[in-house]
Amino acid sequence: MDAVVLERPHEIQIRPVPGLGQVGPGDVRIGVHTVGICGSDVHYYTHGRIGPYVVEAPMVLGHEASGTVLEVGEGVTHLAVGDRVCMEPGIPNPRSRASRLGMYNVDPDVRFWATPPVHGCLQPEVLHPADFTYKLPDQLSLEEGALIEPFAVAVHAVTKAGISPGDVVAVAGAGTIGVLTAIAAAASGASCVYISDVAPEKFAKIEAYPTIHPVDATRQDLAEVVREATDGWGADVVFEASGNPRAFASLWETPAPGGTVVLVGIPVDPVPLDVAAAQARELRIETVFRYANAYSRAIELAASPSVDLGDLISATYPVEEAVAAFERGAEARPDDTKIQIRVAGA
Repeated sequence: MDAVVLERPHEIQIRPVPGLGQVGPGDVRIGVHTVGICGSDVHYYTHGRIGPYVVEAPMVLGHEASGTVLEVGEGVTHLAVGDRVCMEPGIPNPRSRASRLGMYNVDPDVRFWATPPVHGCLQPEVLHPADFTYKLPDQLSLEEGALIEPFAVAVHAVTKAGISPGDVVAVAGAGTIGVLTAIAAAASGASCVYISDVAPEKFAKIEAYPTIHPVDATRQDLAEVVREATDGWGADVVFEASGNPRAFASLWETPAPGGTVVLVGIPVDPVPLDVAAAQARELRIETVFRYANAYSRAIELAASPSVDLGDLISATYPVEEAVAAFERGAEARPDDTKIQIRVAGA
């Protein structure tokens, strides 16, 4: 079967890969329908590595996926042939200490799609554990199902923040994860969400959300806007979703005393943190790496009337045009939120 294979940086081929074999107990065979292009996919395409993860051999790309169940293995009872599903791409070691503690996202042995040397899901079929395969409700399309993976990051971040009804929230960075975090925060009870970015074109996708307010960072400072709106107090929760080192210089100016800062964006290099400034205001700091136990909640929230993931899809390419899709992703157009690839037509 043909798959989208990264041969080396800037070289993608659509070519046959070995078959998947038989469906084992507890597994399902899934016909892949839609796969979203993540920033990590683009980084592997353009640089061939992310930190310690280096593409040293041809690798199938993609980890944001939806599809249809084609076959179920022994012992699988919650899924049936024909079910529309989305797939959580990280498979942990169930016997690891991290897994037993419910923190399987930080299991050192986790096998995550399209993270070297593990192949991804940009291929016609995949075998996947049923425990990490989720049935989609009728309200969600397969295209929206492929957005559950990045939305799970946002839901995990909002869950760790512990947002309460009426909270004022600030989000630094309006990339895909930043926008999804703002949407998740608004849907989780925040009364007002301020989101900033240096590219105001990114705000077009959140115009339908009345409680989310864009801040053009080239004209206004996020901390000043929040302080003005809160009579100088600050935001109850601040999400750093850009990963930009410059954002950390003023990170502690936005939250209120006793507030929470959630680090979602991942800087490429180490960044300085003013610990004394955080201590002086008794700020609570949370960090996020992917997600754990967030998929079911993300699906429920995405299916609610308060969220419209479909509006975030900027373009969909047929699998035959995968190279063009990745080239567009590498351009990082400010008005693009999510590029997807259609693997199957049904």
